Amino acid sequence: MTKTSVNTKNLLKFILGSAFGALMFLVPIPYNDSFTTLLEFCKNFLKNLFGGSLIYFLTALVCIGSAMSVYDYFCKPDWIRKNHYFSRAFSTTPFYLVSKVLGAVVVCMVTFGFGPEFITSIDTGGTMVDLCCTLVCIVLSFSFLLPFLTDCGIMEFMGVILKPVVRPLFKVPGRASVDLIASWFGASNAAVILTREQYMKGFYTKREAGYIMTNFSLVSIPFCLLIADTIGIAHLFPSFYLSICIVGIVLAIILCRIPPISKLPDTYQETVGKQLDEDVPSNKGLLAHAVEISCKRAESFGIRNVVSGGMEVVMGMLFDLIPIVLSWGTVVLIIATYTPVFDWVSYPMGLYLQLLGVEEAFAVAPATLIGFTDMFIPALLIGGVESVKTKFVIGALSLVQIIYLTEVGAIIVKSEIPLNLWKLFVLFLERTLIAIPCLVLLANLLL
Repeated sequence: MTKTSVNTKNLLKFILGSAFGALMFLVPIPYNDSFTTLLEFCKNFLKNLFGGSLIYFLTALVCIGSAMSVYDYFCKPDWIRKNHYFSRAFSTTPFYLVSKVLGAVVVCMVTFGFGPEFITSIDTGGTMVDLCCTLVCIVLSFSFLLPFLTDCGIMEFMGVILKPVVRPLFKVPGRASVDLIASWFGASNAAVILTREQYMKGFYTKREAGYIMTNFSLVSIPFCLLIADTIGIAHLFPSFYLSICIVGIVLAIILCRIPPISKLPDTYQETVGKQLDEDVPSNKGLLAHAVEISCKRAESFGIRNVVSGGMEVVMGMLFDLIPIVLSWGTVVLIIATYTPVFDWVSYPMGLYLQLLGVEEAFAVAPATLIGFTDMFIPALLIGGVESVKTKFVIGALSLVQIIYLTEVGAIIVKSEIPLNLWKLFVLFLERTLIAIPCLVLLANLLL
């Protein structure tokens, strides 16, 4: 008799644990004329709890992380190198070490109000410190909740059920649909971290993880509404968001079939190997197999998973990733704010927009490329534009470009996925060039 994992205990783990994870990450809750998630409430609760002290907490984290990395790099102590959590947080390469030290310098300048204006300005270092404060709250909110979404069986269940649709369309496992939902109703950087953790556990190949990170990590619905309101087209939000969804799907279908994504190696994380199994045996039905592998996954789930998985994410994110996001983001925003680089390189985009009949094409051309640095800057640049259609196109474009260095780019580059800065920029350009004509067509049809 074939041993089965389907029993009352495992079913309860799968159903109750997955239900809790889905409730926190995936279930949309009406909030201020839009939707949010309980995870978002947790994040806001922590921000309010910390209050004005949050910036000092961030400063301490970044400085401690940088100091410990310097100590580890030069002294190589065994108590760091041989500890799984400490080595992940503090052991690094010379390039990332310099990045972390720079992050510590920036956060100290902003927090304590000294140093040149181009670093401490609200448009540069101030923006990044505020973003990283939010990122700290996101990490603390979901790190110990993430195992309920990844280790209780819901991803296995969704993977089997949705594989017949997701695999042929997007060339990724069905479980990737959970990443997409988590991003749409939550936060894009949380979805990227979720994908990274799934890759590290052997559920995605390098190609699949890279593709999901750069195509499925859409910004949340509340942020889309914020952008629409900022550029003065909130009254068109249903059409605006419908366009974002349609173009996002079109881009996802196309980009998985062309370089650089199609050229990424289809290999799993070397130390863990392949852990994915979404194939349905010939002697089982789709639903029965989905329940079977979900219960098998839930069988080993326990408090230990929650604590160890949560600690791994917390240490890696707080002490390693956030200082790097802070330093890189500040440098990029300095270039965008205080140099004419984006005005120069955006001239061809002005010609492209003009060819497609977009009004005020050259005025909004820089906004088509500056989104590579941060997703909110394009909305600020087009505030004075008169044409509603142009605002519609550029606003929606800024939200389907996805690859923002200050939000998700640094997380992707810092992961083990072979997507460097150049490849991310190529992907960004591909998304931009393909999305613009699609959005122009939709704007002409819907407005």
